[in-house]
Amino acid sequence: MAHNHGFQALDRSLKDVLYSNLLFGGKVVVFGGDFRQILPVVQKGTRQDIVNASLCSSYVLSECNVLRLTKNLRLTMGRPSPDVEETKLFAKWLLNIGEGNVGGPNDGVATIDIHDNLLIKDSVDPLSKLFDFVYPDILQNYENQRYL
Repeated sequence: MAHNHGFQALDRSLKDVLYSNLLFGGKVVVFGGDFRQILPVVQKGTRQDIVNASLCSSYVLSECNVLRLTKNLRLTMGRPSPDVEETKLFAKWLLNIGEGNVGGPNDGVATIDIHDNLLIKDSVDPLSKLFDFVYPDILQNYENQRYL
């Protein structure tokens, strides 16, 4: 979420200190995360200001070696095979939404079909039901460090 000027300043500083023309003075720097989801905060900035402040708009990223993870182990570890396939389909659907491949042209407004198994239909208070599903028994266990 840092402005790209910070990374560029670090690059120039390390080049000066280490007397090197290599990116970050030849030191290995690891950036982690999904840059589509983690944008810098620009106070009162327009969409263009925010995009221009992101690391993706910096010369730093163009000189980096980008590695992509291909398997989401957090979603698949310790689950039965049918659940793993369903989870993979869900993860692919989420990624397609994030990339703007679902719901028509990416103009800031889209209608997306949500699968019935993701909807909470049988509840008077759906938000409370969702909270109970995601955090079961949280009110009884909020002080229990092992539970958290």
